[in-house]
Parts: sequence; structure tokens; C-alpha cells
Amino acid sequence: MPFDPATLKYDDKGLIPAIAQDHASGEVLMMAWMNAQAVAQTLETGRVTYWSRSRQAFWVKGESSGHVQRLVEMRVDCDRDCLLVLVEQQGPACHTNRRSCFYTALRDGVEVEILRPEA
Repeated sequence: MPFDPATLKYDDKGLIPAIAQDHASGEVLMMAWMNAQAVAQTLETGRVTYWSRSRQAFWVKGESSGHVQRLVEMRVDCDRDCLLVLVEQQGPACHTNRRSCFYTALRDGVEVEILRPEA
């Protein structure tokens, strides 16, 4: 039976969180939002596509930066309200030019930068 993106549980804006993880290293790269069309487009093209809430438009990761995310596998959580997107990441995933958007750690009550921007 083919997968139907309409079977997922979206929020009141029609969005579902999608966590991008490097398929080889397991590193969590970023979190963004998808709608049913972005899910379908990602599965169809193999290029990870998100929904930009600020621009109200589709955002194919790497389209302007060249830092492409190629879909390896998409997973659905047990409640069907969150996606895990296993990707092959080319270049940094974060718009700050870091490998991961999760570049700040809280250690002993202090924020510590743990990843520097890539050259």
C-alpha cells in the first residue's frame, strides 16, 4: 500500500516538524517544517523540501546555498506527528554556515558555542 502524506497528523497550520539527521554519522543537523505537499515532493524527488513559515513558500534545501540534502530515508514517529528525515548532507546544514543548527550547548547553566562556522 503506497504511503499517503494525508495520514500524518499536522498542526492547525497544516505543518509537521521534520528533524534532519545525517544518515551516516547520526548527527542531528536541523529541524524544520513540512506540509503534506513538501512531504510528497521530498519522497518524489529525493531532494528534501520544507515549508518556510516566514516566506510562506516551499524551500528545497540547498537550492540557493548548494548545501543540498538528499533523502536517504523518511521515518514517521509512533504518534504520526513528527518526521525523521535521514539525509546525505552536502556542506553545512545551518544558515549560519555550521554543520548543524544545534551549535549551542547549555553547560552548567551557561550557553557554550560547540560548533564554529565552516570555512
